[in-house]
Amino acid sequence: MREIVLDTETTGFDPQQGDRIVEIGAVELFNHMPTGNTYHQYINPERDVPQEAFEVHGLGEEFLRDKPVFAEIAQAFLDFVGDAKLVIHNAAFDMKFLNAELGWLNLPKLPWDQAIDTLAIARSRFPGSPASLDALCRRFNIDNSARTLHGALLDSEILAEVYLELIGGRQPDFALNVVEDRNDRVGQSDQETWRPKPRPNPLGSRVTNEEAAAHRAFVEAMGDGAIWNKLN
Repeated sequence: MREIVLDTETTGFDPQQGDRIVEIGAVELFNHMPTGNTYHQYINPERDVPQEAFEVHGLGEEFLRDKPVFAEIAQAFLDFVGDAKLVIHNAAFDMKFLNAELGWLNLPKLPWDQAIDTLAIARSRFPGSPASLDALCRRFNIDNSARTLHGALLDSEILAEVYLELIGGRQPDFALNVVEDRNDRVGQSDQETWRPKPRPNPLGSRVTNEEAAAHRAFVEAMGDGAIWNKLN
């Protein structure tokens, strides 16, 4: 099961009043595990950035001036998302902006039922408690010390950790749905089917030299008939 944890930064609160997206960040999950595949794009909003918005994300007009406009990145964004579920904190806000931008370009909008709202999940699990991303990081002991300003990719990476805690911890189904998912992907090319990458460096032995020597001496003391000698 493929999911995309997503966040946006904008010039304000309402696209119908002229506000635009200035940054999109997204993290890919497969069977509730990060794949290492991400999407990140700064966007020229083709308008000014109000001071109150700049104070939130630190993205000003000078920095954004040479970035692509949404029309230039829209199809690549849709291709990355595909039909994956979109995990978003306060999904109504980001979906409203994304669909406004897509609608202005006459591109397919993202179905509302494609979104999973982690804010709604948090409020359901912890009624009456603070449910901001920072509050959830404190609840789950997730390090968000790098979050001095809002940033779409960093917030997506943090939200991915929060989401996995909200649904019961990392890989809550213990990959029991992998077989079903592989059957769903029959006929797709190898490039379309994600596979875990091998560990670049093998884990070192947790047995110390002293422990290994003690074990060898113990086995030798049992003589040639010791079962350990038959297994090696």
